Amino acid sequence: MSSPADPSNPDPSPCIAVVDDDESVREGLRNLLRSVGYEVRAFCSAEEFLQRSEGQAFSCLVSDIQMPGMGGLELQKRIVASGTPLPVILMTAFPRDHVQRQAEEQGAAGFLTKPFDGNRMIECVERALRPPA
Repeated sequence: MSSPADPSNPDPSPCIAVVDDDESVREGLRNLLRSVGYEVRAFCSAEEFLQRSEGQAFSCLVSDIQMPGMGGLELQKRIVASGTPLPVILMTAFPRDHVQRQAEEQGAAGFLTKPFDGNRMIECVERALRPPA
C-alpha cells in the first residue's frame, strides 16, 4: 500500500481510515470513498485502529462515536494527545448537542448524523483534507 508519505509514489491518493463497529457502514463508506479515488482502510473498533494502524500514514479518520469499548470521542482525544495531525470526522446515529460541542472543542474536522447523504460525507472529507489557510 502506498501512503501519502511514500516518495516512490509522487501523487498518492489520500488514505482514509474508517472506524465503525457496523460492518455495513464500514463497507458503505469504503465503497463511497473509493468511488471518488480515496484509498480506504477500515477497522471494526477504535482499539483495532490503534493496534493495527501504527506506521501507516492516514490523511483523515472517519469514526463512529458510539461503539463497544472505546468510542469515537475517546479515540479523537487520544489522537489529539499523541500530537498526530490527523483530521477526525465523527458520525453518530444518536446526535446530542453536548456531544457535538465536545467533538468540535476537541478539534473535529466534521460531525455527521447517520443516516447521511454520501455527498455530505465526501464534502466533509474534502474539507478536512484541505490544507489550513
